[in-house]
Amino acid sequence: MLGDDARVLIEHSQAAHFVIQDERIVYANPMFATLIGWPREELIGQPHHVATPPEHLERTRETIARRFAGKVGRPGQMPMVRRDGSRFDARVFATLVSFGGRRAVLVTLDDITELTDALQRASWNAQMLECTETLCRSGSFEITLPEGLVKLSSGLQQLLGLAADAPVCSVDALDWVPPDERDFVAGIWRSAEPGEPFDFQHRVLTTQGQRLTVLHRGRVEQNETGRRRGIALLQDITAQRDAEQRVQELVTHDEVTGLPNCAAFLDKVDAAIVAAGWDEHIVMLLAIDVPRISELRDKMGFGAGDALAMTLAERLQQAASEGEMVARLGSHEFALMVELPAGTAEARSIVLARAHRIRQILEAPVCIHTTETFARCIIGVASFPEDAQRPAELLELAQTARLRATQDAQVVLYKPESNARALHEMRVEALLRQAIVDDELELHYQPQVDLSDGRIAGAEALLRWTSPALGVVSPGEFVAVAERTGLIGPLGDWVLRRACQQIARWRAEGVPPVRIGVNFSPMQLQRRDLAQHVQAILLETGADPALLGVEITESSVMVDVAHAAAVLREIKALGVEVALDDFGTGYSSLSCLRSLPIDVVKIDRSFVHDVTAAPADVSVTRAIITMAHGLQLKVLAEGVESDGQLSLLAANRCDLIQGFRFSAALPPDAFAALLREGRRLPERFVTRVRSTRTLLLVDDETNILSSLKRLLRRDGYTIVTAASAAEGLQRLAECEVDVIVSDQRMPGLTGVEFLRRAKDLYPNTIRMVLSGYTELQSIIDAINEGAIYKFLTKPWDDGLLRGHVAEAFRQKEMADENQRLARQVEAANADYQALNQRLEALLVQQRSEAELLGLVASSARDALEAFPGAVIIIDGDGTLAFVNAEARELLPGVAAELGAPAVDVLPECMTRTGWDTRGAGFVLDLGGRRHRALHRTLQRDGQMPSHILLLTPEIALEAY
Repeated sequence: MLGDDARVLIEHSQAAHFVIQDERIVYANPMFATLIGWPREELIGQPHHVATPPEHLERTRETIARRFAGKVGRPGQMPMVRRDGSRFDARVFATLVSFGGRRAVLVTLDDITELTDALQRASWNAQMLECTETLCRSGSFEITLPEGLVKLSSGLQQLLGLAADAPVCSVDALDWVPPDERDFVAGIWRSAEPGEPFDFQHRVLTTQGQRLTVLHRGRVEQNETGRRRGIALLQDITAQRDAEQRVQELVTHDEVTGLPNCAAFLDKVDAAIVAAGWDEHIVMLLAIDVPRISELRDKMGFGAGDALAMTLAERLQQAASEGEMVARLGSHEFALMVELPAGTAEARSIVLARAHRIRQILEAPVCIHTTETFARCIIGVASFPEDAQRPAELLELAQTARLRATQDAQVVLYKPESNARALHEMRVEALLRQAIVDDELELHYQPQVDLSDGRIAGAEALLRWTSPALGVVSPGEFVAVAERTGLIGPLGDWVLRRACQQIARWRAEGVPPVRIGVNFSPMQLQRRDLAQHVQAILLETGADPALLGVEITESSVMVDVAHAAAVLREIKALGVEVALDDFGTGYSSLSCLRSLPIDVVKIDRSFVHDVTAAPADVSVTRAIITMAHGLQLKVLAEGVESDGQLSLLAANRCDLIQGFRFSAALPPDAFAALLREGRRLPERFVTRVRSTRTLLLVDDETNILSSLKRLLRRDGYTIVTAASAAEGLQRLAECEVDVIVSDQRMPGLTGVEFLRRAKDLYPNTIRMVLSGYTELQSIIDAINEGAIYKFLTKPWDDGLLRGHVAEAFRQKEMADENQRLARQVEAANADYQALNQRLEALLVQQRSEAELLGLVASSARDALEAFPGAVIIIDGDGTLAFVNAEARELLPGVAAELGAPAVDVLPECMTRTGWDTRGAGFVLDLGGRRHRALHRTLQRDGQMPSHILLLTPEIALEAY
């Protein structure tokens, strides 16, 4: 047994003790009982492993056995279990003792749970610090002062490429700091005040030979004994510094050509004007416009336009003399500043001659891949001090001078009257805005004539404006102003609404109904809700959708074929006819044409002018008509002005014509009178005199025959009826029938059997079954044999049935025409062969242009991908168009949302309106870092502007 003194000590010990004999507890002090949550008296006699977790039982037994065997052990750590099941970490030591005159093992326990948790937290913090330093390309070090000994963190060692066992060095001799900066770094630490944080930038050298720029943050702390130590954090900002320099270059220079941009050019002009004010120099600006750049960009893509711009920029720099500044002001505009000494005689003549030489240099052919292109230049010239005193005003006057350019005068000096044209356009714009409000506009209607019967089939609504202030204004003038100023949207809405109102008014007045076509501008076609807008106006005005047509130009469709196809498909679903205007003037392919939901192809007037000319030109028009018919499209020829044109179009089976040969555009009342009059083309121009369309209806139910006859009579058919199959065969023998519609269940022969007989006797008829009963197998067999064209069910939908019958007659007429067309094939083959040769040559040219476009587009995309900053492009319609690798890393998951609305994908601060396109941008926080966002607008002629966002990281947010 324990001595009294020993027992008192153990009883009051703050450590837990218990004694083991015969594998049971024979003694436990109060602290042990409290620690494991057992009443002390109940512990006596319990197995010695009463507080041991199950997974450690074997280890515990082995340890106790070794102690009884006399083997000395060491303290160890293991988990223990309280009576309530909770666990704690304990430091355990077991030793052999004598208890009650017998060998026993004394076990001592200390609860070290708090110590274990603290060690785990410290280890986690160390790991997180190491990971954070690696991810942020940063590191830290501790410096003891005043000794100046520096101890590096693992993150800094990794950044510098140093080994983990690198020796401690002095702040005065940091070998990873360039020699010329060591005194600078050491001096800052030596002079640092306790508690005052500081930061500065310097370079460091890595063991791989790299020179990195780091942001060095530090702070000196002093304890109560006066001992000082410093903590430093170094972050690699090399990429950020490079990006900042690149951004600065982008702010002042054009990205494509590398020339100074407009802002930098005006700064230089301002300095030149100030200097010229002292020594009376003459400063002259040449504003050079090259429309061909935008034309190539719109037709062949950005790559071709940029290639031309780079070539012209290089030529312009070579043409400039020393001290003269060349700049790129916009997508297709350059500028040159020329300084002449004071007193230079004939300064304007000198600059004018210089401008002509520059124009000749720029207009020399440029080879874009394998294709030569020619850049037409227009140059405006203005001078200081004669024309203006301020840089922006001087540039504006040089640009204004270009408005006076003509085909024969492409270099123009500024004159005060140059402003007259610009002021006139501004006046037209203001008056046009008011004209829309004051209802000064009106629509005239130019008839469209069906060549199959010579009757008016529709009209194109054309906008006219008679201004109280300007008089009659040409559409070519005010529509161009509307397109440049954004008024084309409201103007298009006015035309659509007025046309729909006129359709409804004529219907109420009993005017013979015809379809009215309305032109849609490229800007209108970009609207995603265009179909809903058209539907709302139709409902508002009460106009019949079947009497409305929309006309879109080929060039506007090719901007975004997929979007145009989707919008036009929605419009067509309303029952509105869709026509493709100016066909043949754009770059649409047959596959694009096939994918568009159009009903009518309008041949551009340039082809109509040439149809009576050379055979090669006539063959092109004939091929277009044949191709459109092959795609099941109607063909309308615009600008028909002579009998020769009309005759040739009729001979080539053009469906519709429009032009002064029949009528000019007429005011609403005059056009309505024309419709009531029923004016037609002379019979000699009608392509085919429509024969009587004969329809045979066969059904044994009289009421069904009556209903069908009433329904189909309105379509102008000659209707013959029969009450049985036998009577139907008799009617076929009595008259020439085009289409047969027969019931299935009838006395004698069934409908399928009747139609099979009709096919044998009259194979050219079109045969359909209309029945409420189906013998599936017999009908399938009949369809497979060709005995039945279509199977229709009762009860029927009136509109669908009329449509099916009309389609059947079209099939019949097409079959009748096949014989005549076969006779024309031989003659057409020769024309097609010549046309194919021309198309093959064009294909070779387009293939070369496509290859160039692919190369340029690939290079541009690679450049954006490799750009050291996040680049995000938002299309003009608000959709997310492009994100580079940096942006994908900064905004995870955004790449999967390309094509989605940007407002649904990007943070709100990145999609706001009212962008600052000239300033230094704005700052936002993304992913715990500050980024500077710069915005630029990419304006394309006739299209909504796209937006480019450039995000570059600034100084990272404080991590401690």
